[in-house]
Amino acid sequence: MAVTATMGTPGPDGRFGEFGGTFVPETLVPALQELDAAFRDAWSDPTFRSELDQLLVDYAGRPSPLTECHRLGAELGCRLLLKREDLNHTGSHKINNVLGQALLARRMGKSRLVAETGAGQHGVATATAAALLGMDCLVYMGEVDMARQELNVFRMRLLGAEVTPALSGSRTLKDAVNEAMRYWVSAVEDTHYCLGSVMGPHPYPWMVREFHRVIGEETARQCRDLLGDDSRGGASNGRPDVVVACVGGGSNAAGIFAGFAEDHDVELVGVEPAGGAAVGHGVPGIVHGMKSYLLQDEFGQVIEAESISAGLDYPGVGPEHAHLAASGRATYESVTDAEVIEAFGLLSRTEGIIPALESAHAIAWVARERQRLRGRTVVVSLSGRGDKDVAQMMQIMGGEL
Repeated sequence: MAVTATMGTPGPDGRFGEFGGTFVPETLVPALQELDAAFRDAWSDPTFRSELDQLLVDYAGRPSPLTECHRLGAELGCRLLLKREDLNHTGSHKINNVLGQALLARRMGKSRLVAETGAGQHGVATATAAALLGMDCLVYMGEVDMARQELNVFRMRLLGAEVTPALSGSRTLKDAVNEAMRYWVSAVEDTHYCLGSVMGPHPYPWMVREFHRVIGEETARQCRDLLGDDSRGGASNGRPDVVVACVGGGSNAAGIFAGFAEDHDVELVGVEPAGGAAVGHGVPGIVHGMKSYLLQDEFGQVIEAESISAGLDYPGVGPEHAHLAASGRATYESVTDAEVIEAFGLLSRTEGIIPALESAHAIAWVARERQRLRGRTVVVSLSGRGDKDVAQMMQIMGGEL
């Protein structure tokens, strides 16, 4: 089936338009083919889907609420709704994908999960699922990220995971992915690589998006219930005008976009960090087994991303986001660290909700674009809560509170 800009099934070669594919060593091809076949079989099996759905409700706490921000919305001049993925078990959207992959790994007869993590939220979610299902867990995390996310490192170890620093390169998320993939090559017989975003070789970008599709489906349903035919804020027929999400690899954005991609009256906006805007400043290239937009210099060498947020500190982006950008279905903007810091405090003060630094990127864009968004209904995916970032923000903001 040919892919369209409406987030359907990728082509037989795992492509979203010109992006995606499988650019890996020959030793990994059989493992990826096995995973592709296993996911297709499981995703069409009502028993598997039922078990996952039950875990998402009883364990992860879905559905997550859609919260209206009355005070902040009034200040910004729009009707602002937050999809509260921060209220999921483990504190972010990551649990949706991890529960799905862990169940799939068990179905495939694997006994160990290996994962990469940036801010630590995916690592915590993977360690959580491994503990739930009685599996071993190994998490690679950049040494720099381990220093700025000590709380999540402790949480992972408390949950029984082995956390190993990535010491090469920039010692951030990109390097953690490299180490996790390298380990997987040597242990495919009993290990599943639980990749944390919509990136990497096929079938990961598609599979991870499908596990996160629940975000968009819930949000669309909640918007219909909340907005109905209400024309306040410009919304009509039960849908928002704009859906906004932060983008690093892009899993939370892919999940919420999937609920609205076929409705071209809804604008989709991904928000990247200014120091890691792969869509905004990158060019097509190959990284981590996929073709996508990638920050590169004139010699084709990867340029290191820089962001206040460990979870967005990545020089590439998921291939489906590259396709959505190239097709014009979604637009991708960027915000600075200074704008993110302001948004982090703004949402905290006006609504009593402390966002993850990743999610604060989306809030920052809405705040900056308040004139353009005036009178419109805006949904923001609040992908995670900010507990993990408080110590870091104490150092940055402490003297200004």
